Amino acid sequence: MRLHLPGLIRDRMPSGNVRWLVRVKGQASRRITLPCGPGEDSFQEAYAAARAGQQPKPRVTRLQFARTGTVEWLVLSYVDHMERLAASGQMSPLTVKQRRYFVDPLINHVSTSPNSAGRRYAELPMAIPQAELARFLDTMAATPGNAKNMLKFLRAMFAWAQSRGHLQINPAAGLTVAYRNAGGATPWSVADLEAYRKCHPRGTMAHLTLSLFLFTACRIGDAIRLGRQHETRIEGAPWLKWQPAKRGSAFVEMPILPPLLAAIRAQTVIGPTYILSGHGVPFRSPEGLRNRFKDWCTDAGLGHLSSHGIRKAAGELLSLHGATQYEIMAIHGHNNVASSAVYTKGADRRRLAASGASKLAGLDW
Repeated sequence: MRLHLPGLIRDRMPSGNVRWLVRVKGQASRRITLPCGPGEDSFQEAYAAARAGQQPKPRVTRLQFARTGTVEWLVLSYVDHMERLAASGQMSPLTVKQRRYFVDPLINHVSTSPNSAGRRYAELPMAIPQAELARFLDTMAATPGNAKNMLKFLRAMFAWAQSRGHLQINPAAGLTVAYRNAGGATPWSVADLEAYRKCHPRGTMAHLTLSLFLFTACRIGDAIRLGRQHETRIEGAPWLKWQPAKRGSAFVEMPILPPLLAAIRAQTVIGPTYILSGHGVPFRSPEGLRNRFKDWCTDAGLGHLSSHGIRKAAGELLSLHGATQYEIMAIHGHNNVASSAVYTKGADRRRLAASGASKLAGLDW
């Protein structure tokens, strides 16, 4: 994920480690080293202090107060590891944020096992028996999606602990949770698209946002950073080229279809990104755009829909108009047909994207 903060410098040292520095505002030659990196709780505060010429406060974390060998120590050590990966660009800050969500529910859970009943996990030894973990996951049966994500967090954390010699086994490795995929976000129908466009005509930021989602099938994390700097011309035609922020995604190249080009050129306020907030500046996070888009949907009577549903709708529209599975993969930035399918990295993505996207070129927009 790229950061566009004034004066922020990512410096890779000879050791291979990454540190973050900030140029003091008004004093270009003066730089202050930050005690933390992007994705960590105290990053924004440290950045603001350094930008103002003040030395950031020393990095103080909950880990410093955790008793070594306890569940709390293990959980916070793993979070600290993830934050360092995020600071060096090896893990998405969004992934860290998502996994950090499970920290407090885990360490604050009260054990019901005979030998530790009534005690918080935080103070128990980190080698949690598998049966204890299974009972903990059972308490989340009413929210199977949450239980599934908690199990992913536990597996990753214990695998890390095992690889570092903190534990001999991964107690979460053999666990499962009951989960039935409900289908995810609801795809938009043609009627939904028409209702939205009727409420938000061409020239509005709301219309451009829908057009960008539909005609690029981009994720919301990419929508907040796509702009004219991603435009290029191939054989005289306008194209978009970008590397999706989601880890493991394939590089995307696709033509800018006439409906999207018209929506882009209809904007009277031009900024570093296509989509701008009400203040005329890029959204600072996917959550900001997600909330704003939800407001636009509600205005159109579509409060039950989301931006990810447009990505699904784009895939369905492409399929209905004859695009092959590999053409859809090229447009969506997928690296595989399914989790067990063969990779298609050798395919001519530009040719496939042009052929696939052209299926929507004649759509009445």
